Amino acid sequence: MSALGGAKPQRRFGAKPLKPVQLASADLVRETALSAADPLPLVLEAAAPSVDLVQWATANRARLLELLLAHGALLFRGFAVDSAQRFAAVARAVTPELLDYLERAAARTEVAPQIFTSTELAADQWIPHHHEMSYSHHWPQHIWFYCEVPPAEGGRTPIAGERSFFPALDRAIVRRFTERGVMYMRNYGAGLDLSWQDAFQTTDPAEVEAYCRESNAAFEWTPTGLRTRQVRQAVATHPLTGEVVWFNHAHLFHDSNLAPEIREVLLAAFGSEGLPRNAYYGDGTPIEPAVLEEIRAGYRACTVTFPWRAGDVLLVDNLLAVHGREPYRGARRILVAMSGLCGTQVPR
Repeated sequence: MSALGGAKPQRRFGAKPLKPVQLASADLVRETALSAADPLPLVLEAAAPSVDLVQWATANRARLLELLLAHGALLFRGFAVDSAQRFAAVARAVTPELLDYLERAAARTEVAPQIFTSTELAADQWIPHHHEMSYSHHWPQHIWFYCEVPPAEGGRTPIAGERSFFPALDRAIVRRFTERGVMYMRNYGAGLDLSWQDAFQTTDPAEVEAYCRESNAAFEWTPTGLRTRQVRQAVATHPLTGEVVWFNHAHLFHDSNLAPEIREVLLAAFGSEGLPRNAYYGDGTPIEPAVLEEIRAGYRACTVTFPWRAGDVLLVDNLLAVHGREPYRGARRILVAMSGLCGTQVPR
């Protein structure tokens, strides 16, 4: 498989790690570790709210990108970031080209150009760890988060680093997935998941068909909407460091991720082919639920969390770390942006 953008030779885990870079403007921004046990996220805290994050990030852009590769995630805290527009300016100062959100897997609202609400899911539900859009033929390298309104309770965005998770994952599981890839089946419509119009951001069936053909996804129109099947990678190569990382949505899309009572109702009503989404090995054979639970447990074991504060900005390397969402109570408004388009070939 090959990464778009020209991947460098692969660097396996265990090779000499990247060295953290010290910023020259330490008098303006303090650099601290959130946890002594984990390198991510690195916290960059303003000495005073008057420090302009857009100006400072522009001046330190190259070093910030080095820090991101070294740590996997950066948390900017204590700056006066007070609007979606200001957040967008911060993101563009470091990663100028922000992305649109196509082939959607969750409901979002665009509040400013290339700035979206975080996944609009009921507050009492968990969003499992995942790499953004790893089910697609392309995905963002960077994910930006901005806390406009912190939740009254819960609602953290747990993150876990691949440098901790992937080396600990059973090598037999890695080989099986790497050889076969992952097949994703999705049923759009019927009021159970996104409509195909929302997912593909068009009302023209011909545009959807063209997109599926270009992305090597099989499709069929059903009485309730659209069904797609696509085989994607289980692992990916970081386009800059050459590291091989676990990179798929298998444990998130698989029906074992549903509450048992909900899964039973959906299976009784629609059958396995009619579920909103499901995941298989790339050859179409079922994935063992116990294997997927081992993956979920591995991410939980290396999870790092922090309470959101108003104005926080979090930058995550989408290949080096996964993210999720805790249930919460009260108001919560986290905005997101994406940048750095990447992709791989379908496994052979």
